[in-house]
Amino acid sequence: MDKAEPHNRDIFDKMRAGEPIRLDDPQYHQPMKHAWISFVLMTIFIAGTSFCSKNVNPITEETTIQNNNADMQNKLKIVVGAKTFSATLGDNATATALKKMLPMTLEMIELNGNEKYVRLPSNLPANASNPGTIHTGDLMLYGSNTLVLFYESFSTAYTYTKIGRIDDASGLAAALGAGNVKVSFELE
Repeated sequence: MDKAEPHNRDIFDKMRAGEPIRLDDPQYHQPMKHAWISFVLMTIFIAGTSFCSKNVNPITEETTIQNNNADMQNKLKIVVGAKTFSATLGDNATATALKKMLPMTLEMIELNGNEKYVRLPSNLPANASNPGTIHTGDLMLYGSNTLVLFYESFSTAYTYTKIGRIDDASGLAAALGAGNVKVSFELE
């Protein structure tokens, strides 16, 4: 049993009995001293953890600018004739490798009434999977060197590596037309 416990019991017994408690009595100094030290240590701990948590991941103007620059570097401008489309690139090795090839203008070949494709001069890293559904505006890699721009949505059993997607694909099918077409790709 702790030696301070009988004092605490005496205090509580006196309080229950309605007896006055004198805080200047030496028998109460030890428990009060421990309570005061605990309070000070807890305050220091809370203040210290609050300070540390604010510095773990500081948000600064420089960080915000870097994030905005990263977003800008993942934006692609696709030009078909007089029509310009903005696309967002994925955060993957394929998109990164494609960015290194830009700017470029390619003669894209019509296929199946839903896509335009072109064989690139070099292979890109691929991580193909079946997307299940192709969406209008998807920009994907078939195999390791075939860039595909889809202008119709449909279900597919084929596998592709996602590169990005046109943000607003309205008018894409009309701009691409029915045959082969020149398409320019550049970073925004």
